[in-house]
Amino acid sequence: MNPLTSTDRSTRERRDLALAVIAAAQLMVMLDLTITNVALPSIQHSLHFSTTNLTWVIDAYVLVFGGLLLLGGRAGDILGRRRMFFVGITLFALASLAGGLATTQLLLVTARAVQGVGAAIASPTALALIAVTFPEGSARNRAMAVYASMTAAGGALGLILGGALVEWASWRWVFFVNVPIGLLVMTATPFVLPKVDGHGGRLDIPGAITASSGVAFLVYGLVHAPTAGWTATTTLLSFGAAALLLAVFALIEQRVSQPLIPLSFLRHRNRAGGYAIMMLIGASMLSLLFFLTQFLQEEMHYSSLQAGVSYLPVPVMVASTSIFLSHRIRRFGVRVFLTTGPLMVAVGILWASFLTPTSSYWHVLGPLATFGLGMGLSIVPLTLNAVSSVRNHEQGLASSLLNTSQQIGGSLGLAVLVTVAATVRNHQLATSTHATSSMLVKAQLAATVQGFQAALRVGALSSLIAFLIALLVVRTPQSVGQPESVPGAVPVGEAPLGWDS
Repeated sequence: MNPLTSTDRSTRERRDLALAVIAAAQLMVMLDLTITNVALPSIQHSLHFSTTNLTWVIDAYVLVFGGLLLLGGRAGDILGRRRMFFVGITLFALASLAGGLATTQLLLVTARAVQGVGAAIASPTALALIAVTFPEGSARNRAMAVYASMTAAGGALGLILGGALVEWASWRWVFFVNVPIGLLVMTATPFVLPKVDGHGGRLDIPGAITASSGVAFLVYGLVHAPTAGWTATTTLLSFGAAALLLAVFALIEQRVSQPLIPLSFLRHRNRAGGYAIMMLIGASMLSLLFFLTQFLQEEMHYSSLQAGVSYLPVPVMVASTSIFLSHRIRRFGVRVFLTTGPLMVAVGILWASFLTPTSSYWHVLGPLATFGLGMGLSIVPLTLNAVSSVRNHEQGLASSLLNTSQQIGGSLGLAVLVTVAATVRNHQLATSTHATSSMLVKAQLAATVQGFQAALRVGALSSLIAFLIALLVVRTPQSVGQPESVPGAVPVGEAPLGWDS
């Protein structure tokens, strides 16, 4: 064996270990978007949450995660990506332990918020580490496929794992399960992830505060509008504060020398189109997971475990599709898959909207498999599109904007679709006010089903709009599989990085 071959093999092994660590971290972060959903009834009974306060178990994580993603990504660019990745995973693991041990409502909600902080730091730096660790070509595409699989399948896997843990152990294990994973990632990080020094400069603190606070207020308003009302004082104040803070942020970005988000960054056609597609896909994804989970449990009478396991076709299809794309995307480019993916997502969700309480699981399998296929075809191209033609010192910014688009899209879409479902349900019930008690029960069931169906069809429309954006906005780069030329850019993955500890 010659020395060159030995060196190449060693480098590949180190990169494979790095990918395993990054993938484990991303899976852990994405699992927590849904893993607690099926545990909510047990949490409510154990810690005596009111129905209103129970929403904070979900909202505290989503709110902080979405609000701080931009700051987390930029901090990795400036302070060092491996360092900030380690900080994020450490916070996440410690908060998970605290959540599992929580004995009061305040302790649990606080732990969920700190989990959101850790996720907002770890997730964008994980994607940026992939972009600077793996060279362009098959190695980068394979790594992005694995990362995208964790992103797209994490939500469905969270429902499966959450249902199993609640059924066989306790709701506390939906938090404890993160601790050993976090410890393994923390231990391996200094040894297998490359040391990527920060690029220096000043962190745009005023911009970070106004942007993160504005996004947080926007997410808060969107999450609570369906329950509090779109015209409620808290909702209007939240949206007003979001608009004011984001306007101030735009002014700050025009005046500072090193802005958090250079406005020219969003003028890139493919990049802006990709963020819009991710926002719409995020709305569609949460609509299916949220409404179909309720439908399976409330109307088809599945247990939490049965409902969770029902989603198994999604991660299977996402994983297999991602593997396929890792070998084909360099040859065909991102655009063909980026147009086909959202269209398949739309078909899968529309198909699910025709389910009825008498449907069998075989009627559920087809929509979920189609949805999983579409997500697998979408996420890998979107991830590659986000980090292509981006300067090395802006990789964290590019990845955090992609994640932010998904979170904001999910929050906005879920708020709108919950309102759609409630409006349709109430309209149907209004026509049954004079029915007998037995007829009223049937009418309530039919109204609820029609509300779910209407919401899912609007979710399908969201993916159809994403398909149109991909078709009309995104353009194939000059060289398939290579980033477009950017003046002054450092070609991503051009040279191997060191693993200095």
